[in-house]
Amino acid sequence: MSKANKSSVAQFLLLGFHEVEDFQIPFFLLLMVAYVTTMAGNGLIIVLVSMRNQLYSPMYYFLGHLSACDILISTNVTPKTLQVVLAGRCLICAMCCATQLFFFGAFAFTECILLTVMSYDRYLAICDPLHYASIMNNRLPHYLTALSWMIGFIIALINNFILMEINFCGPNIIDHYFCDVPPLLELSCSDTSLMENAISSITIIGLLQLCFVIVTYICIFISIIRISSSTGRQKAFSTCSSHLTVVCMYYGTLISINITPSRGYSLNLKKYLSLLNTVLTPLLNPLIYSLRNNDIKKAIGRIRSTRVALRIH
Repeated sequence: MSKANKSSVAQFLLLGFHEVEDFQIPFFLLLMVAYVTTMAGNGLIIVLVSMRNQLYSPMYYFLGHLSACDILISTNVTPKTLQVVLAGRCLICAMCCATQLFFFGAFAFTECILLTVMSYDRYLAICDPLHYASIMNNRLPHYLTALSWMIGFIIALINNFILMEINFCGPNIIDHYFCDVPPLLELSCSDTSLMENAISSITIIGLLQLCFVIVTYICIFISIIRISSSTGRQKAFSTCSSHLTVVCMYYGTLISINITPSRGYSLNLKKYLSLLNTVLTPLLNPLIYSLRNNDIKKAIGRIRSTRVALRIH
């Protein structure tokens, strides 16, 4: 994808969703509504976390960064997806493809790490509440989020350096709606073993993070069961149920994408599973947190009350 790799492919052709040509306009409008709702929902959470003192805690600080990730992932992928859906297919330059792939990888890796950090935060809050304030002090949340973003961008940068050493000198048709690594590797006319090893390493890291999340929630559930009062158990579970729902949805789609074959009918299925991960998950994350979290609902209620009061005066 650079001059150094001596690739003769200057552009790639994204085929998009040619299976839904008869529903092109409704599909476009559906994606447009999902994108606008994603921007509004995640933007609202960032504003609430930044401006409401009631939401000043490590959990909501991490949630604000998770919402920022969702906005960036959706903005990186959805505009080109809308163009592909509306036009039926779309050309994208090789450098634009590499740029999209870099930022998608950076934001996706960062989101995975943030979800892991949030599970650790919930573990400390429920399993070790006496030491929570001293461990999760004012500095640690900032360090953890900065480290999450830094690791995400470093991994994405390494992947793109490896990808830029691959030659693309044959077909340039990508049966996908954005530039993703697996369909790009199928177009390569050089050795892709290094990139495949990098993908395998990232997959292992992701599975280790998932195992960490599972272990922390096993400990959390054990601690919740030991709480004597039903009100205490309900309150403890409500603080982590939203995060657990998001983790299950996010990793569920990722695992489904990775275990689905990349040929024939399964290729189309893999495309739509990827659509769930890049469009539906960023859309549902703020809805899940706002519907299942009392603090978020109360903050939204206060904003509505303030607006009504201002209109009256």
